[in-house]
Amino acid sequence: MQRAKTKTKTRVFSGVQPTGNLHLGNYLGAITKFVALQAEHDCLYCVVDLHAITVFQDPDELAKNTREVTAAFIASGIDPGRHIVFNQSQVSGHAELAWIFNCVARIGWLNRMTQFKEKAGKDRENASAGLYVYPNLMAADILLYHATHVPVGEDQKQHLELARDIAQKFNNDFAKTIAREGYEGGFFPLPEPLITGPATRVMNLRDGTRKMSKSDESDMTRINLTDDADAIAKKIRKAKTDPEPLPSEAKGLETRPEADNLVGIFAGLAETSKEAVLRDFGGSPFSKFKEALAELAAAKLNPIGEEMRRLMADPVEIDRILDDGARRAHAIADPILAKTKDIVGFIRS
Repeated sequence: MQRAKTKTKTRVFSGVQPTGNLHLGNYLGAITKFVALQAEHDCLYCVVDLHAITVFQDPDELAKNTREVTAAFIASGIDPGRHIVFNQSQVSGHAELAWIFNCVARIGWLNRMTQFKEKAGKDRENASAGLYVYPNLMAADILLYHATHVPVGEDQKQHLELARDIAQKFNNDFAKTIAREGYEGGFFPLPEPLITGPATRVMNLRDGTRKMSKSDESDMTRINLTDDADAIAKKIRKAKTDPEPLPSEAKGLETRPEADNLVGIFAGLAETSKEAVLRDFGGSPFSKFKEALAELAAAKLNPIGEEMRRLMADPVEIDRILDDGARRAHAIADPILAKTKDIVGFIRS
């Protein structure tokens, strides 16, 4: 277990909240990256149900949505045999380490978290305490496994920076004990961000300045993973654009958020760059481009939606996958949590 004495393969941790209506933003911004990372890293992919309850969740819907995210992982190409897929609440170490980190993190750090301000809004006094300390739990998710890398979107970079601050402060606070235990350079690693691909942030189809969200009232603002080809085509056809044809260079997208979003979506689905897309479609009217985008999106997403529906019809199998993943996650997390308790000074049997 001692990192000073053992060289391990890079380990990736990431999670998705089970809040229903998985959409294209989840797929391009996270899940496709998860699939690609399997080739070069040891990966843990978590359905973060503890994070989900920072706002009230209907219990039946929470269980259903947890299985839906698991189905989306597998349907998109994540291999639960080679890598670990599990739901957060089955590994109690997440909550235990989060409490230790609540006592390491500083109030001032949490007060700077922009996502809490955005989610709590003007009704901050009625937000849950869990929503406020959410970043500490996120740090625990990552550091419980000594993860070395975390795939994050731009909006999550601040949380990863906080996780690094918490790890560094813990290492500093308990430096003497950590050194006595034989760990050189600290007990917790400082995880690095992985931000890859042309569509890490997918925007609303009707407003290119806002992120695509499952909480938007209008279903026309997003493409759901379970949408059929007709629904996808309709939403893309009605997506907001501007009257100018597509530019020939990416620089021409800088002041055109809706065009930039659609080109980024095409690039993400085609696994290419915005520049390559514009070489093919620069100067074209949006009608031609949207037709090609609708065909590409349907070709990519329809098989995933069909496989998700097949998996969701067998919840026993999904639960078996989650149970197996939790068992394997425990095997990594439990020794790290036990050593953390030793370092802090907790007596344990």
